[in-house]
Amino acid sequence: MTAVGHAGLPPAGSSGGRPATVAEFVADLEHAARAGAGPTRIDPVDLTEAAAAAARCAATGRGDVGAVAARMGGAAAAMTTLDLPPAATEPVSWAGFGALIPVLSGSPGAGASVVAAAIADTLQLAGRCVLLIDAADPARSGLAAAAEAEGPWTSTLTPDLALRYSWRGQALLARLESRLPVITPGMVPPPPQWLPEVDPLHVTVVDVGHDGWRAAASPLAGAGGWLRFGTPAQRPLLVVRPTRPSLRHAEQVLARLEPWVAAGAATFPYQLVVVGAKRWPAGVVGAAGRRLEPMTETAVFLPHDDDVLVAGVTPELLPDRLLDALAPLLTRWNLLPPPASRSRKGPR
Repeated sequence: MTAVGHAGLPPAGSSGGRPATVAEFVADLEHAARAGAGPTRIDPVDLTEAAAAAARCAATGRGDVGAVAARMGGAAAAMTTLDLPPAATEPVSWAGFGALIPVLSGSPGAGASVVAAAIADTLQLAGRCVLLIDAADPARSGLAAAAEAEGPWTSTLTPDLALRYSWRGQALLARLESRLPVITPGMVPPPPQWLPEVDPLHVTVVDVGHDGWRAAASPLAGAGGWLRFGTPAQRPLLVVRPTRPSLRHAEQVLARLEPWVAAGAATFPYQLVVVGAKRWPAGVVGAAGRRLEPMTETAVFLPHDDDVLVAGVTPELLPDRLLDALAPLLTRWNLLPPPASRSRKGPR
């Protein structure tokens, strides 16, 4: 195993020879990622992820590990420099997205992808022009099978990152494509880069993806950028399971986001959505902390569905019982007409 250098800079190891320890090897890879980022500072967690991905390449004997780390560092830096506002508290404009609904996971496996797909399906059946954005790492996406086929339209952002647009029924689905081994939250393109030339675009639904804890770390760049305070105000959803551990996780996500909200840089979630139940099980709500507890009183429940549990989100639109559970919320937000004027017939 040889030491890793990049762009003429010495590795972090002792004197340019073989790393003597695992720590030195990882430090060399982090050095390569920093070199790839150039003068742009990237999130330390993204730096660690880049080193870990490169180390896996070394373990499998695939590719130049230093080059992999450098490319990941460069991709994170490139996303950081795109479309950032000059001040943290300056509102951004969401005007081009129509009504914007970011869907944030409150705990691992909460079901945010199902909620995002269900909202998009409900709206497209009502004749709304919908953009469904999948900001997750493609390897871990809950919407990986949401389209019948990969669409032919792409937007290249860097040599290693692109956006591909496909159809889910009548909704446009935008997903990340990459030749890199991992997409970290900091490598997610900022919101303006996702906007296609669609007019009119009535609603944009975003599956923020990644761990909600990481996404809430900063609304200034990466996946957390969808939570950035702007006008017209977006309506973020926080998704949980009907369990005490899920509520405890979600409380910590809100705690991490709270300072940004107080500073005027981020928007607090508008609505709590509970996946896999029709009501709160006995004894669960008591696990909600002071930030989450008020949201539990107005929570929207998405009932359990055996087929969705087994298959996840497929190209078929989600079952009516899931869409019906979200319809009252979307009606209150004036995104759907009243029930009496809605038709259940659509591109199913």
